Amino acid sequence: MSNKLTDFIDIITAQVLNVQSVRVLQHGQLLDEWHQNGDYRRLQHSVSKSFTCMAVGLAVQEGLINLDNTLGDYFPHDQAQPSPLELPSPREIKLRDLLRMTSGHDSPPLWSDERASLQEKDWVKHYMSLSLDRMPGEHFTYSSGDTFMISAMLQAAVGQTVKDYLIPRLFEPLGLDNIEWETSPLGITLGCAGLWLNNEELSRFGQFLLQEGRWNGRQLVPSEWIREATSRQIETTGDGDWGQGYGYQFWICSHNAYRADGAYGQFCIILPSIQAVISINSEEENMQGILNAVWEHILPMLC
Repeated sequence: MSNKLTDFIDIITAQVLNVQSVRVLQHGQLLDEWHQNGDYRRLQHSVSKSFTCMAVGLAVQEGLINLDNTLGDYFPHDQAQPSPLELPSPREIKLRDLLRMTSGHDSPPLWSDERASLQEKDWVKHYMSLSLDRMPGEHFTYSSGDTFMISAMLQAAVGQTVKDYLIPRLFEPLGLDNIEWETSPLGITLGCAGLWLNNEELSRFGQFLLQEGRWNGRQLVPSEWIREATSRQIETTGDGDWGQGYGYQFWICSHNAYRADGAYGQFCIILPSIQAVISINSEEENMQGILNAVWEHILPMLC
């Protein structure tokens, strides 16, 4: 039993929260870790979105894309049916809207169940065929389809998949080798999900974020981009840690923190004010319960 994490492990055990792995770093040092059955690569679900965000920052820095580019700049021939509300076409959605999850859909396209059953192999064509329900840029609706379209835009802009683009720029410098990241039927990096990492690798990503994009003396991603992406860009209406706002593919947390966040309790929590990173892999639907246990039983040992 880990000494520093004893209270956390006790509470998640008592509440039957299926946490599989937790690591706590502060000032770049490992304070403690605990693993239910070892630390091996697991599917990171929507934590993947935060890696896609890093690719955007790099492509902006390289002058290959900008946040006011629209889907129509890259996919001009795909058209939705005209909206009876005289709303714009999906061609008018900006990269900035996709990053903030403000694309204008009430029912987000390309959820995991839809992706699994969709007959259309060209997911870009499918997304572009869907009329908007409201003006883009105004209201947050969590959408994995928006992130997939970010990945598709980036591939069109840089001439590589997001995975291949990130290998020399982020994955290899961080020591993340032989990366697996699922793709669409036409080979576009999923972007919104599908990345496999172990928890030590996830905590490495967290430390890189805490250092605002620096790693081993190199600035891998612009610090300005890290700060912008992890700041509140749009209000959210959820409960608890889902009601604190959203950045660019990052959630804002309580306790002056932000996080990369994946279904069933994949978390990479960054606390800049106390120079800490908490990474967690789980298989648990009660994600707020895990975060509550973090705030109550891990945060006090860091302050």
